[in-house]
Amino acid sequence: MNFHVLTLFPEMIENGMGTSITGRAIEKGALSVNAVNIRDYAFNKHQSVDDYPYGGGAGMLMQAEPVYLAWESIAKNIPGGHPRTVYLTPQGKTFDQAAARELAREENLILLCGHYEGIDERVLEEIVTDSISIGDYVLTGGELAAMVVMDAVSRMVPGVLGNEDSADTESFSAGLLEYPQYSRPQVWHGKEVPEVLMSGHHGNVDAWRREQSIIRTVERRPDLLKTADLTNKEWNFVRQLKKKLKEEQQAGEDEQE
Repeated sequence: MNFHVLTLFPEMIENGMGTSITGRAIEKGALSVNAVNIRDYAFNKHQSVDDYPYGGGAGMLMQAEPVYLAWESIAKNIPGGHPRTVYLTPQGKTFDQAAARELAREENLILLCGHYEGIDERVLEEIVTDSISIGDYVLTGGELAAMVVMDAVSRMVPGVLGNEDSADTESFSAGLLEYPQYSRPQVWHGKEVPEVLMSGHHGNVDAWRREQSIIRTVERRPDLLKTADLTNKEWNFVRQLKKKLKEEQQAGEDEQE
């Protein structure tokens, strides 16, 4: 996977992606990160890339031409036509695990980081294929959002994770939250590791983990159940859990009255 990031702060991208798992993946060639400074394509000695928006309004706007030239410097070297180009913006589609998995199929991915009050709409229409948001809030720039996307996408790329099974068992991989996990010591602050995990019976362990994933999803993110792949038996279990939670909630409300 080759990431190309159009940014005003390339050092931020390089430092952020050059550590931990992604840093090791870059070192061994599973990933590459090319941070392109949009200022290098400005037309003035101060390398400014912003100007006042037509029609007035607060703030400044990134100009179309420097952004386009920075994008073109990458796109012309990528075979196969118009490369996948992601604009990080709060107006985009909310990023999730399914989107990460889809983007991981690309060999090259261009990410555009906005600043100020945004970017001239004309260049967005010209180069952007996807608009992505990492949440309903506003950041000072797109770099943090770009790193979130790259980190999540990287985990789907073969050779990035030390354990290739990790991406298949963590939260959201099957539409469910991940089950609780435990490590040594067996007893900590009086709390014991669940006995089934000490049994060595892989079938029972898998069944317990699946059940715990369902319980945790029902309790914390019931919205995910709409797309979860569950058996009829598991759906019955979900209904029982929801009924129990509703009864407990009602009992708590009655006590407060």
